[in-house]
Amino acid sequence: MNDPASHQDSAALSTAEDAALTAEVTELCARLIRFDTSNYGAGDSRGEREAAEWTAGLLSDSGYEPVVLESAPRRASTVVRIPGEDRAAPALLVHGHLDVVPAEPADWSFDPFCGEICDGAILGRGALDMKDMDAMMLAVARSWARRGVRPPRDVVMAFVADEEDTGELGAGFLVDRHPGLFEGVATAIGESGGYSVHLPDASRLYPVAVGERGSAWMDLTARGAAGHGSRPGSDNAVATLAATLAALAAHRWPVRTVPAVAALLEGLSTHLGITVDPADPASLAQLGEAAKLVGATVANTLNPTMLKAGYKHNVIPSDATAGVDGRILPGAEEEFFATVDALLGEKVSRSFHSFAAPVFADHTSREFAAMAAALRRADPEALVLPFIMSGGTDAKAFARLGIECYGFGPGLTPPGFDAWRYVHGVDEQVLVSSLEFGVRVLEDFLRSDPLAVRTDG
Repeated sequence: MNDPASHQDSAALSTAEDAALTAEVTELCARLIRFDTSNYGAGDSRGEREAAEWTAGLLSDSGYEPVVLESAPRRASTVVRIPGEDRAAPALLVHGHLDVVPAEPADWSFDPFCGEICDGAILGRGALDMKDMDAMMLAVARSWARRGVRPPRDVVMAFVADEEDTGELGAGFLVDRHPGLFEGVATAIGESGGYSVHLPDASRLYPVAVGERGSAWMDLTARGAAGHGSRPGSDNAVATLAATLAALAAHRWPVRTVPAVAALLEGLSTHLGITVDPADPASLAQLGEAAKLVGATVANTLNPTMLKAGYKHNVIPSDATAGVDGRILPGAEEEFFATVDALLGEKVSRSFHSFAAPVFADHTSREFAAMAAALRRADPEALVLPFIMSGGTDAKAFARLGIECYGFGPGLTPPGFDAWRYVHGVDEQVLVSSLEFGVRVLEDFLRSDPLAVRTDG
């Protein structure tokens, strides 16, 4: 294998190719948004097959050999392996989802699937979640094909369906039915991380996700005695369930600072010269925008989300059901379920609608250091620290193959641009300048060899 540093220098972007890369990523993102790939859940979706085939066509035109796989009618994902210089080296997976959450056009100031480029932004559902990353992946692959570049190791790119529901018709299907596509893959990057967060001292933090809280979507069922609504009832399933849900919602989960969150807090405290108490919201507020990275990841949570009971005003039903959304910190599963079961008591049972265990990766690894190095080459003032995601991604599926998963979808936005407002929100948009920054960082990282990167900062 060639020397990693010389390999990277020899394949560096020329001014012309940089211009081609950034122009193409913008157009690709806009075009992807124009595919309405809304995922309504429970198997109801649209557009994933068309988007997957279009993606595969672009890759095929560049000389690659992608495969398009359906898990169910029209629920399609595209996967391609780009051969590296060292075919025996551990491979890297880069994954992005093609589906998006639905958008109600009446609530938007523009067509959610217009894909228009206006005032320096690309408009439409999926612009930030996550067709921007899909576009970056495609743009890098096509740039490499034009330049004859081979990365140091195999790079597998997966453009998947169904992430916005359970993921079982996308990444879950690929992992369970086609694991050979990921043979030799040791590390993966996907959403969400590597984007800029502006700190109170006007500096820029780029958090890289090294883990996710687990998700326990559960159905709770209370059973009691059916009867006439006009008579006193001491064993009312609806009342029992209501009291149980109130107890669950009122429970205050203890603060647990897992290693990655501790590293984030330590790094921010040192950088800002402050002391932060993760159990005190007022203390966390000192972190400005970065407080959002911490607040939901210092404890388990459980929220009631659905209720169903009865069929007539004058009939006491024999059962009542509720849906709850539980999120679990890495290492806290036993404590979480013991607490839930104690709060449920004897009259309420639980069953899983879906469950995905927490996942976490090593924030002291060479892979993390390589991501940080790529960010610092693009922004020398970048502060790069690990964090734990409060929600979940397809990383949970790929982790089942023993792959160490990170959230790394780089971007740079100015102060005042609230990306969190747009993700799953109204008038979603991504700044063209952020997309251009991101694709340069992604291309740089994918061309780098982690073994050549120091981990001591």
